[in-house]
Amino acid sequence: MADDGTDRRFLGGPAGWISILLPFGLFLWFAQHIPAVAGGAVLRWDVEWIPSLGVTLGILLDGLSLSFALLISGIGALVTLYSASYLGGHPHYVRFVCYLMAFMTGMLGLVLSDNLLALFVFWEVTTVSSYLLIGFNADEAKSRRNALQALVVTGTGGLAFLAGIVLIGTAAGTFSISAIEGSLADHALYLPIFWLVIAGAFSKSAQFPLHFWLPNAMAAPTPVSAYLHSATMVKGGVYLLARMNPSLGGTDLWFWTLAIAGGFTAVFASVLAIRQTDIKQVLAYTTLMALGTLVLFIGVGTDYALEAAMAFLLVHSFYKAALFLMIGVVDHGTGTRDATVLRGLGRAMPVTMLAAMLAAASMAGLPPLFGFVGKEFLYKAALGAPAMIWVTGCIFAASVLMFVAAGIAAWRPFTGPLAETPVEPHEGPWPMLAGPVLLSVLGLAFGLMPDWAEALVAPAATAVAGRPVEVDLYLFKEVNAAFVLSLVTFATGFVLYLLHGRLRSGLARFKPRFDPGWDRLMDGVAAGAAGLTGLIQTGRLRRYIFVTFLALGLSTAVAVWRAGLSPEIPPLDDLEVKHWSVLTFILAGALLTAFTNSRMTAVAALGVVGIGVALVFIIFGAPDVAITQLLVEVLQVVLVAVAMLKLPYLNHEYVKTVRGWDLLLAISIGAMTTVILLAVQAAPLDLELTAFFEEASAPLAFGRNIVNVILVDFRALDTFGEIAVVAVAALGAYALLKGVRRPSP
Repeated sequence: MADDGTDRRFLGGPAGWISILLPFGLFLWFAQHIPAVAGGAVLRWDVEWIPSLGVTLGILLDGLSLSFALLISGIGALVTLYSASYLGGHPHYVRFVCYLMAFMTGMLGLVLSDNLLALFVFWEVTTVSSYLLIGFNADEAKSRRNALQALVVTGTGGLAFLAGIVLIGTAAGTFSISAIEGSLADHALYLPIFWLVIAGAFSKSAQFPLHFWLPNAMAAPTPVSAYLHSATMVKGGVYLLARMNPSLGGTDLWFWTLAIAGGFTAVFASVLAIRQTDIKQVLAYTTLMALGTLVLFIGVGTDYALEAAMAFLLVHSFYKAALFLMIGVVDHGTGTRDATVLRGLGRAMPVTMLAAMLAAASMAGLPPLFGFVGKEFLYKAALGAPAMIWVTGCIFAASVLMFVAAGIAAWRPFTGPLAETPVEPHEGPWPMLAGPVLLSVLGLAFGLMPDWAEALVAPAATAVAGRPVEVDLYLFKEVNAAFVLSLVTFATGFVLYLLHGRLRSGLARFKPRFDPGWDRLMDGVAAGAAGLTGLIQTGRLRRYIFVTFLALGLSTAVAVWRAGLSPEIPPLDDLEVKHWSVLTFILAGALLTAFTNSRMTAVAALGVVGIGVALVFIIFGAPDVAITQLLVEVLQVVLVAVAMLKLPYLNHEYVKTVRGWDLLLAISIGAMTTVILLAVQAAPLDLELTAFFEEASAPLAFGRNIVNVILVDFRALDTFGEIAVVAVAALGAYALLKGVRRPSP
């Protein structure tokens, strides 16, 4: 809901000013690099991130990253200005600003990172922050459900992308994007890299069949929808495909996968757009059309195709952000977004109507808007593309339906007789109008002077192609096949717009099953988790320990079998009476532990085993370790014995039924451990580390007790971690004991 005006802080107070000035300042900083990048420069800054691994946090500013950075920061400034009025009085506005700034930071980091690992970190920042933004109205079940859906789909794709990054680093020998030389198409890992990257990109940019989360993301406040759909998260996958095109593109697999998925998504989403009655949903599905178009032409990969894709990237960002912000103004001024209700708003909302008409004309591809330029070059590229019939047919169908959607979203609500709305129609405040007006006017200006856009489109297309691409944008040059297709598009679109009421009624019978299927999937996951929890989490510590050691025994047995270990029993001739005595002592303690039904006796017997181990240390000349062992065993027996006083007695019948399995498991693990130890003993030992400690203990750590030096110096962080764990456990035990209420006398 829009702000009701009860909070009178100017532009949302300090949080609002910061959220506006920060992206605006970033936009100005990025804009100053346009001349250099347009001239062919590629700017890089490197900051050491993990020096020990040779990983740097590289920042890459070329045509592609600069175009995205300008859109993210520029549209971000307009969206935050809009939000300051739309949500400035919301009680959680500051939290909203934090989420939005985190989202913007994630997107900027994503498009500017030259390191794939850093890119993934920012990729996940956008995933988490978009989850928070979509679910901002957390008191609504729909918002929570749709936010979780977006998180699960894009997060799962992100995990696939991470696996792809690891394989790219293996294949290319580097995680630096700019350092990857040539194509990876001939590498043995190309196929898994391709599918993992595709999974990440398609989930982020909502390509069919992973498209369903994006329209549901409309549960977010309108400024979030405008930002998410125009220049940011949903184009993250497009950016990834564009950035990886020089390394992964140029193959038949790349072409057909992107062409089929992108083309089908564009047409399918356009059909779904015109069946919607909520204008926000109409715009959401047209975003899918635009994303499908971008993916399609990145897959085509010709110079014209990449030129058209980068031009259309700007076109879509301008008109889509303007239209989303416009519908927020309409919702604020009328109380509804229903396309079947809204009519005749032009008299009451003339400025909004102007912005809407210009943006919708660009969306429909009408001259002299920038959308016409973008559509012309899409047709021009399609007519010269491989699989020309498929590519051209998809773009023609989608463009016709986009014409219809533009009429539904912007023409119909502002024309005709004024209809009754929940709120008396009125114009929005200037902060909410500034964004739609400026963006729609930019669409007109770039259409009249398309050479302005060449400074971004040319270097962006060059970056995507991995080779110089000549770009010549123009509004009209000659009557050619692309121009004729545009005329046919307008005529067909106009006819379908006149019939869109019947089309909507017919398409309403078609009900996609993606959402119900998703809900059933999540219900199945929840039921499976509950069943697995009921099976594993029995509440019995004995069961947990048994399962843990069973897994250990099986994994050890598999490892022994695969390694083919068959160690021989060592000669026992050199064992003396003292050795046999200690062995008998340990064995007696172990057997008593296994067969006793008394917890206290079992603990004492385990202490006997520990004391026997200490005797082994003494026999072989390690008295300091023996003393440590004795102290630990005595302390353990005492503490456990004290705790035993508070535990109930064992059920003897229960013990008898399960103790045999425990004994069998113990013998199995003992046998596996013995086999491994004998195999280790038979193999030659690598004493390199031992020699290092012997040589380095005194000169580097100033200690002659090698064990102490290892613990305190060479493994200082490990020891500190162990101390921290013990300290935390002690504090937890103290808190539990302190919290126990003693019965009053």
